[in-house]
Amino acid sequence: MDADELIRLIRISRERPMLPETYVPWGNKLEANEYFLPEHLNSLEGTTIYETLNQQQKLELGRHEVVQVMYSYAWGEGLFCLFMNKYIMDLSPDNLEYQFLLRELIEEFQHQEMFTQSILKLGGKPIKISRSHRLIGNITTRLLPVDCLFMGSLSIEMVSDRYGNYARKDPQTYSLLRKVFELHQIEEGRHILFTKDMLMKYTSKAGFIRRTVYSYVVLFNIYFLRTLYVKKEIYERIGMANPVLVYQQAKKNYREKFTQSCLQDIIKFVDSWNGFNPVTNWAWRWLMGAKI
Repeated sequence: MDADELIRLIRISRERPMLPETYVPWGNKLEANEYFLPEHLNSLEGTTIYETLNQQQKLELGRHEVVQVMYSYAWGEGLFCLFMNKYIMDLSPDNLEYQFLLRELIEEFQHQEMFTQSILKLGGKPIKISRSHRLIGNITTRLLPVDCLFMGSLSIEMVSDRYGNYARKDPQTYSLLRKVFELHQIEEGRHILFTKDMLMKYTSKAGFIRRTVYSYVVLFNIYFLRTLYVKKEIYERIGMANPVLVYQQAKKNYREKFTQSCLQDIIKFVDSWNGFNPVTNWAWRWLMGAKI
């Protein structure tokens, strides 16, 4: 990445920090016309079951599901921090990339705290990851090399940005959450040049096997993320009579909804470095319903 651009970004981060403590209006109450999550992102919206919910249940559904979103955001930020910590191990302190990534690490840790504070503000109790989630997470974070960590964390950031864009552009989304998504989007925008540079570094010389591995890393991370959002316990919390049946319908409904609303950027991303091939296509179609 260009040295002058790195110096500029380091200076902006030092001289004009955007702190969640002051940027986010933590004292704002939920207004009568606001909801926690745009309705079309709710797992049940579009089903006949959704029409049987009263307004309080719809509001609570959004609250519990946006807590899961924030929980997954914090997980994704932690994954990106792990990548950066591993990456800078081979750099010296006088290296500009090292100095830039230190500033980015500070901002990513602030994002994790911001998402955690958002969960607490909403009175949320995130549903923790399952054993299968934990297994995938351990493989991703402990065994895979640094370039695979980068690809996985970048894909999660892309979905987070898509979700955030839906929420912050909807004037009926809770004002506090709009600011949270807005701050995250602004600071991620500062990192985009470095991210593109790293992507080119890893994919420009990647052969068939490496691109196949990258494709599976992205796929499993996105699948991991999607399955964090829809949980049987949420339907129990909002008082559904048959939460197991509701969960099954919600899971199917949200799979289709996620493919339509959140997968387009990921498909373009993987296609840009030729990550789709006969070895990967079947898995993308099976797990994500991707039209490739």
